[in-house]
Amino acid sequence: MNQPLAERLRPTNLSEYIGQEHLVGQKGVLKQSLQSKRIPSIILWGPPGVGKTTLAKIIAKELERPYYSLSAISSGVKDVREAINKAKKQQFFSTASPVLFIDEIHRFSKSQQDALLGAVEQGVVTLIGATTENPSFEVISALLSRCQVYILKHLTEVELHELLKRALKEDEFLSKQNIEIKETEALFQYCGGDARKLLNILEIVINATTEEPIIITNKSVTDKLQQNLAIYDKNGEMHYDIISAFIKSVRGSDPNASLYWLARMLEGGEDIKFLARRLVILAAEDIGLANPNALLLANTCFDAIHKIGMPEARIVLSETVIYLATSPKSNSAYLAIDAAIAEVRKSGSLPVPLHLRNSPTKLMKEIGYGKSYKYAHDFEGNFVAQEFLPDKITGKKFYQPQSNRAEKTIWERLKNWWGS
Repeated sequence: MNQPLAERLRPTNLSEYIGQEHLVGQKGVLKQSLQSKRIPSIILWGPPGVGKTTLAKIIAKELERPYYSLSAISSGVKDVREAINKAKKQQFFSTASPVLFIDEIHRFSKSQQDALLGAVEQGVVTLIGATTENPSFEVISALLSRCQVYILKHLTEVELHELLKRALKEDEFLSKQNIEIKETEALFQYCGGDARKLLNILEIVINATTEEPIIITNKSVTDKLQQNLAIYDKNGEMHYDIISAFIKSVRGSDPNASLYWLARMLEGGEDIKFLARRLVILAAEDIGLANPNALLLANTCFDAIHKIGMPEARIVLSETVIYLATSPKSNSAYLAIDAAIAEVRKSGSLPVPLHLRNSPTKLMKEIGYGKSYKYAHDFEGNFVAQEFLPDKITGKKFYQPQSNRAEKTIWERLKNWWGS
């Protein structure tokens, strides 16, 4: 059977739709809109494989409206205008506007989004956009202000179990086979709450099993996925394992391994914005104060890949990855904030010392707010020793400089100021 399992099981109505109870459950806002047969233009924001495209089709079907679909990857301004012209021809007197679905709307340029704006304003189309990116950053404000944003979530384990049960019972191919799922941990770990990935994994494992009955365990899932690595990687299914290998290679200062895993993700079609975000996090978490310029370069990389896109973005990513991998490492900032958060959770809301409190009124000054505070710039070297922590944890240290050149300088400075 050529059609993938995920496509064969694509829901055609809300009763078959699994997940997003906050939107399509009995009290869900989308459910209520559909029941009233009135729906605004909307943006569906959520991770891959949670049912954005399916939900758009169901909405059009429930509303009994014509449905047009465009992909931002392959469509230009001309395609947008053609779709709008078709929609205009569908309008007769008081008939409701057709639904125009745009997948990955975050990839549309400003000019493409501008071309949509008038049709949405005039009610020529009811727009449904799908995006994996925060629409506040990727959708122009004029268009976003005319749309209701709904957030879709990863499927829960209960919902994934329900999806598996439905696949084995209702799919015309799987229902005829003797399949028993004994363990689900590996299935759920690899799919990461993505319904499409779960069904793709299930199909790969079943197709790679020759013996009857087909028993699915954690080991069989892991073994079959490793045997079908090329297929699996091409569809981005080993997303979490590969990004983990990539992060650990950069953290471990191996530029060659880092570039290899970067190449694997680029060839697998990974979102370059996701990669750039990971590099910003890496620069702060694993390099930190050992080389503060790393965060500046990572942030510049993030800006640059937004401007130029692929294939040239691969060069910017490569330069940044090599720089981060070959940079000295420190996780002192990461450890320091976690230690401070742990103290806050342990100690609760300790009172601010009186000398540090704001004193905008006469009464506050009279009861000691701000009294005895020493203004650092009034002292030599712009420093004077005084206590800044609550009394209960006075002298507590969260930041511990590590043994790299940059932080040795910081340590000497702290020692000169505080004496230890």
